[in-house]
Amino acid sequence: MPKTLPAGRPIRIALCGNPNTGKSTLFGALSGVRQRVGNYPGVTVEKKLGSAKMNGRDYTIIDLPGTYSLAPQSMDEMVSVDVLLGRQEDVGQPDAIVCIVDASNLQRNLYLVCQVLELHRPTVVALNMMDVASSKGIDINVALLAERIGVTVVPIQANARKGLDDLKQAIVQSLQTPVAPFRSPFSEAFCAEVQQIHDISSQESATPLPHYLIQRLILDTGYLHEAKLPGVSASVISAVDSARQRLAATSDELVSIEPIARYSWINQVTQDVICRPDEHRATFSDRIDHVVTHRIMGTGIFALLMLIIFQAVFGFAPFFSDLIESGIGEMGGWVGGLLPPGALRSLMLNGVVAGVGGVLVFLPQIAILFLFIAILEDCGYMSRAAYLMDKSMSAIGLNGKSFIPLLSSFACAVPGIMAARVIENRRDRFITILVAPLMSCSARIPVYVLLTSAFIPSFTIVPWILSSRSLVFFLMYFIGIVVAVLVAWLLKRTILKGETPPFVMELPSYKVPDWRIVLHRVWERCWAFVYRAGTLIFAVSILVWAAGYYPRSAQSDPGFATEIASLESQLESSDGDSNELELILERLQRDQSAAQIRRSYLGQAGQCIEPVVRPLGWDWRIGCAVVASFPAREVVVSTLGVIFNLGDEQDEGSAELRDALRRATWEGSERPLFTIPVALSVMVFFALCAQCVSTLAIIRREMNSWRWAVFSFVYMTGLAYVAAFLTTWIGNWFV
Repeated sequence: MPKTLPAGRPIRIALCGNPNTGKSTLFGALSGVRQRVGNYPGVTVEKKLGSAKMNGRDYTIIDLPGTYSLAPQSMDEMVSVDVLLGRQEDVGQPDAIVCIVDASNLQRNLYLVCQVLELHRPTVVALNMMDVASSKGIDINVALLAERIGVTVVPIQANARKGLDDLKQAIVQSLQTPVAPFRSPFSEAFCAEVQQIHDISSQESATPLPHYLIQRLILDTGYLHEAKLPGVSASVISAVDSARQRLAATSDELVSIEPIARYSWINQVTQDVICRPDEHRATFSDRIDHVVTHRIMGTGIFALLMLIIFQAVFGFAPFFSDLIESGIGEMGGWVGGLLPPGALRSLMLNGVVAGVGGVLVFLPQIAILFLFIAILEDCGYMSRAAYLMDKSMSAIGLNGKSFIPLLSSFACAVPGIMAARVIENRRDRFITILVAPLMSCSARIPVYVLLTSAFIPSFTIVPWILSSRSLVFFLMYFIGIVVAVLVAWLLKRTILKGETPPFVMELPSYKVPDWRIVLHRVWERCWAFVYRAGTLIFAVSILVWAAGYYPRSAQSDPGFATEIASLESQLESSDGDSNELELILERLQRDQSAAQIRRSYLGQAGQCIEPVVRPLGWDWRIGCAVVASFPAREVVVSTLGVIFNLGDEQDEGSAELRDALRRATWEGSERPLFTIPVALSVMVFFALCAQCVSTLAIIRREMNSWRWAVFSFVYMTGLAYVAAFLTTWIGNWFV
């Protein structure tokens, strides 16, 4: 009987396919801009849902992660199986499945199709990249293929929007016709074992285990047996173990049962279906790969591309960030002019407006980085880049795909961490995310510039090439790289222990990037940052403002308000030269700000942690600046300006601030607060610490757990503290 179409909700269509088959392009073509992006509960896998209309009905398009097989080896890989089996409650049971296959690699892609057909769901095969197959001289008998596999096969070219109407019609038709029976490619003995376990499961539960999951329990001995999935009881596991023993007695190796069965089915299905040229035809992609994957020329091209990307993110993004900051400043001036002095005005200026600016200032870096990544992915070069860098990255247990996220983190860890999504292996992706913040980002530069110029003596080491201050700058970057390598090596052997998977990557054919897809991906990443991480950054900015503003009372103000009001009154009535009065008023306002931050909760926190930071050679004022810099590292400079009675307009180039830091002494003594070892310890601390709520918010979002964000904060802060202590201790030997 035809399937009854659901009433009262959109029809759900799941898209599945191998990586690099154009699945995301098809998803974008079907759903357009009507897309929602999130994460599946409990895992780091991105959930992409789109909306479409077909034949007058509303459809929800579910874009599943690209995979070569439905054999899960982790929670992340289990998502596709759970969605297809209707075990993801937040998505629901798909009403139909669309398998996207690469027409130029049909036999390899049919492995996944064979697995999907065993789910016994309405299925359509979208035969994509027909143009690529034609360029290779491959001809496919589509009608015969559809007859052999028992479902509709629709040739399409997703990037050119060809064949989409036929595909939509096939999807609608699949929901209105009975599902054709599919004969399992496995032996009768294997199918009998599966049915026997299914019967046991049926006796224990009203919703017995699906046949496909039982197959996986028999064939896969790792993740599924340890995952404690619903319905996998002790009696089921016992029956599975018995079935494995019986099958092992009749087969050389259990691991070979599935590939032998499925590839035998594929060979039968594709016999006389695929017609190939007698000789291999060198394609356009082959000719390019002779150059871009060459050990020398390819590495040079890759280095040039990385230089362009790095320069774009590091060099061009600040221009747009400055425009945003300028706009935020204009907004602050406008808001400040509307409100009288007081808590509300300070909240709006230093909390709300500054918080919004703290979020939006990252957008240029994220947009530029993901513009390049999307272009490189869509044109097919990203796989070649990973291939070229794999040998170097494998030395620390990662693969080539980790290189671009780590490189990007030198500009900003936020887009760098988001770029780690291109890494399929969960352990490698997590390790890359956890070490990416150790790369010295641009936000650390103001700290380096201020303290280097104030306390590091300037002299030449190598004429025209290297000076003492340049060496210190280089060492701050070098420390982060060395520590990142050591941490990655350690994580790979402890909490994220596991064998480095063999680096197997398909090199897709080159193609002209689809700008609709590229720009949509950029927009998607920017919005994801603003919507998810931005809310947390904004909230923390408000909290830090409140900590620096309160407590506030007239009794705690040592006469500043009265003096300031008197001077303002004199300025209003002054007819002559008022420069001297303005200077006195400015100095009083700075002193008032410094006094306020001393007695605020933020200042109290700095004084509270002084016993902790004193071994580093710091006093409460440096500790207070470190705490205040949590929303963004560069805030430490303006905070030091306020603490040392210079106002928050100071930047890393301020000679006035440098002089104030040089003159600073420990309270109640003449002993200098800042020495060369202390200045170096502060820089080393910021080189390794996690003083950036934006980074922690993105770690939480990308790893889908606060535990990892807290772990990052704890391990990085611990490393930074130990390194800063050693810097001060060793430095004092030489001073």
